[in-house]
Amino acid sequence: MTSQEKKWKYKNEEEEKLAKYLIGLEEQALKKYFNGDMSGYKELWSKTNFSYFDANNDKRVDEHKQICDWLDKNLEGKMHSEKYEIVDPRVQFGVDIGILTYQLFADTNFVYMEYNVIEVFQKESDGVWRVVHSTWDKIRPYGKDHKIKEIK
Repeated sequence: MTSQEKKWKYKNEEEEKLAKYLIGLEEQALKKYFNGDMSGYKELWSKTNFSYFDANNDKRVDEHKQICDWLDKNLEGKMHSEKYEIVDPRVQFGVDIGILTYQLFADTNFVYMEYNVIEVFQKESDGVWRVVHSTWDKIRPYGKDHKIKEIK
């Protein structure tokens, strides 16, 4: 619900203000999401240039319509959480690009979520900042039995 925000060193006040704005957009989308309303992300994600990775899917989603259809079928009106936390949000900037990273912890009606989240924002031609790439990956440190395979 509230973000635990570290004080990252931004280049200037304008960059810091933009970071807070982008984090705020994400927080607004999450608030709706955890109340079963998927419209926040549907509006936040780019309709013309979007991709998505999720720990529960084995392939990348490359279309806004595809992810919206999936949200409608699986989560619309169903996802709920009274308690969630955004931890250590940080935005890194390039030219008309902002990369938001944070950890998300949520006790939902489906599962307890522990995700590393990456949202790549781009200022689109209409001047609106939208997410062009989103990754939600489960926090899974390597287990003791993890072995590195040889690259061939």
